[in-house]
Amino acid sequence: MRCARVVPLWAGLTVLVAVTGCSATGSAVQSKLAAQPPGGHANASRTHHAPPSPSPSPPPPPQVTLSSFRAADGTVITLARFSGPVTYRLHSGSADPGGSALSVVQAGPAVPAWEQHVLLAAFNGGFLLSTATGGYEQEGHVIVPLRPGLASLVIDAAGHAQIGAWGDGLPAPGRAVYSVRQNLGLLVSGGSPTSSASDWPVWGATLGGGEFVARSALGQTASGDLVFAGSMSTSPADLAAALVSAGVVAAMELDINPEWVQLDTASQPGGQLSAAIKGQNRPADQYLVGWARDFITVLG
Repeated sequence: MRCARVVPLWAGLTVLVAVTGCSATGSAVQSKLAAQPPGGHANASRTHHAPPSPSPSPPPPPQVTLSSFRAADGTVITLARFSGPVTYRLHSGSADPGGSALSVVQAGPAVPAWEQHVLLAAFNGGFLLSTATGGYEQEGHVIVPLRPGLASLVIDAAGHAQIGAWGDGLPAPGRAVYSVRQNLGLLVSGGSPTSSASDWPVWGATLGGGEFVARSALGQTASGDLVFAGSMSTSPADLAAALVSAGVVAAMELDINPEWVQLDTASQPGGQLSAAIKGQNRPADQYLVGWARDFITVLG
């Protein structure tokens, strides 16, 4: 029997040579070998598919997480951490800042209906502006000039917030300032209570002149979440300790005394509000019907 065999002469050139004595079996072997990949056996070449990439995790929902902190002296502080895609809005009170702000700003003493539909929480602002403890800017309008070095809550036009000392890395480069609420110096800096945190008289005049009164504060974690702290009886040092325990790296004291300290939260944006601080004087719907002092809303 005759058959043909491919014989390479040199690279890139082959010829067919007639060969005698080829059997059908030999031809089949040749065909099988020709089917093998170079340098391996026929069953050594397999198609390997990369495992599918995991689906990206859905973004966390806007939420408020409530917890409590018991200080060494026994006082209990409510903590509220705002996380997920939340935004913040500074509101002017009917009396403070009052008419000087209300004539030019949109966010006034009562939370409007559209904002209520996405409202996750609301809490009090700072001291009366007449106490000269800080400046106030809302929606691009400077109501009271801002002061370098003071603790500041800075909100940009998109509703994102930062806390720090005004003029010391704040506002962040390239970030447009929309609203600013200042109040005294920093209560927490660099993740630790400031040296003045234990000097309670510098943190505002209290009813009855005591250290342990209703107080509130606001801090920011390294990841950017804001954390509110409030109690109907606590000290500045206790507020600082509570915020540090929650991972806050910078914080400021907000308003003090029982008439003004208030935190209202919902389980989800637009949900029913509940008063979050044990024993707080103001009802949960106070900011919905209107209030005399400035406050901040958390929107989801």
